[in-house]
Amino acid sequence: MSVTKEAVLERLKTIKGPDFEGDIVSLGLVSDIFIADSKVFFSITVPAERAKELDALRAAAERVVTAMPGVAGAMVALTAEKKGGGMEAPPPPRPAPPRPAAPAAPRPAQHAPAGAQAGKRGVPGIEAIIAVASGKGGVGKSTTAVNIALGLAANGLKVGVLDADIYGPSMPRLLNIHGRPETVDGKILKPMQNFGLKVMSMGFLVDEETPMIWRGPMVMSALTQMLREVEWGPLDVLVVDMPPGTGDAQLTMAQQVPLAGAVIVSTPQDLALIDARKGLNMFKKVDVPLLGIVENMSYFLAPDTGKRYDIFGHGGARKEAERLGVTFLGEVPLVMAIRETSDAGAPVVASRPDGAEAKIYRDIAARVWERLNEERGAAAAAVPSIVFE
Repeated sequence: MSVTKEAVLERLKTIKGPDFEGDIVSLGLVSDIFIADSKVFFSITVPAERAKELDALRAAAERVVTAMPGVAGAMVALTAEKKGGGMEAPPPPRPAPPRPAAPAAPRPAQHAPAGAQAGKRGVPGIEAIIAVASGKGGVGKSTTAVNIALGLAANGLKVGVLDADIYGPSMPRLLNIHGRPETVDGKILKPMQNFGLKVMSMGFLVDEETPMIWRGPMVMSALTQMLREVEWGPLDVLVVDMPPGTGDAQLTMAQQVPLAGAVIVSTPQDLALIDARKGLNMFKKVDVPLLGIVENMSYFLAPDTGKRYDIFGHGGARKEAERLGVTFLGEVPLVMAIRETSDAGAPVVASRPDGAEAKIYRDIAARVWERLNEERGAAAAAVPSIVFE
């Protein structure tokens, strides 16, 4: 039995509006309803200053829609309008209170970089979360992210991947994962798995060719659920494949997720580096440590002769890293093996572990992990100690 928008609206008319005046449909609070694969998506507009107290309204709407025959699930977001448009800024985080120094080194999950990171709520079972980002699309960020994740796993860590690109999820194809996630108790999702990675992506919840026509708050609601309502643990590290660019969704993600560090992916040419700088500056503004820069498509190796061609120039990302005082994590060549294995859903680190390309990614992953531990140490040292005399 297929569900219709009209049927959903009729069911939503049973939900009273704020202060029990009318219902949320007649008050015009419900957005356009989007239905894909028997899953229902919509948002409810509420006053920005009352968004937190009206979350029960969102939960009630989600419950009544989920209970409808033919509905496999519902995702409901609160949209808070403000003059001028755009997303509401999140409240400033509270500074972490000082704590006595412990004799033994704390677990990684207890560390947070100095500044805004200290006020963010961690995710149970995940020791560290890192973002792989780019200032623009088309630089091979997702391919780099998945191979770094596989490199971390090859180096002995328990790793997960969150595909945060709602509009263009890549992980289902890159990792050759099909089907729908199961739930633990009807609420918490089980991550999909392949090649030893735990993975969650919007691509598992809707068909590959279904367009996601969502506003910013709905995107953030979906990302929050995929991060905090998934049975991730235990993980040493969760790699977040960030959406390209530096817009509202990316900035809010960086502000609200307890990121232990960020990796920037760029190609060598000046135009790409201009956008890479924007990504670097975004993370700096929200006090997320920069783990380093990867130069992707650094040079081309002809498959027949092995001759090298610097199609996009060469060394631009390395020079930019040196100029900004950021770690240069490594350069990845433009070779057929990486493209072919990615298209086939068998990334090169997993399918050709003994090859030269896999070694490049494992080395980059090792440097990422080393930098992450350096930042943890710096963050721990920055926490004031209380000395009792």
